Amino acid sequence: MIVLESLEQFKTVYRNGRKWNRCVEAIENVGNIKDGVMHSIGDSLVYMIQSQTSATPTSLNTEYFEGNRRYFDVHYYLEGSETIEFADKSTLTQITAYSDETDREYLQGQGESREVHQGQVVVFDNSKAYRFHGNNQAEKRIRKAVLKVTIEDGYFLNK
Repeated sequence: MIVLESLEQFKTVYRNGRKWNRCVEAIENVGNIKDGVMHSIGDSLVYMIQSQTSATPTSLNTEYFEGNRRYFDVHYYLEGSETIEFADKSTLTQITAYSDETDREYLQGQGESREVHQGQVVVFDNSKAYRFHGNNQAEKRIRKAVLKVTIEDGYFLNK
């Protein structure tokens, strides 16, 4: 998991490559889209605004870690903060086998935690699995742009 302090730092670190430019394009478009509606840019990126409160029971999956293989996530925090627990997949026990249809596998175990907050950009590495624990402030809203980016260079292998 890579945590960058700002969108400007993200733009500096990930300045080369079509998929990174599309990430910036998506983030810069968040003011024009509705929460919860998935959008796409090309065939390599889908994104949406996820908005929830830490008290919303379905908004948090704290029981199992989730891992991906074909897509990685980029989260840009627009409002609030939350704690993310992460661990190398190799140190966890698989609970649900990987599904190519959903690009998800579920694992259990223990990891290390980090709190992230408004303005930060988090890039989730596919060698690790993650689970979100919300924040410690009851009813505090968490709002973020969630981008799913293909690991391939700008195209899907099966097309």
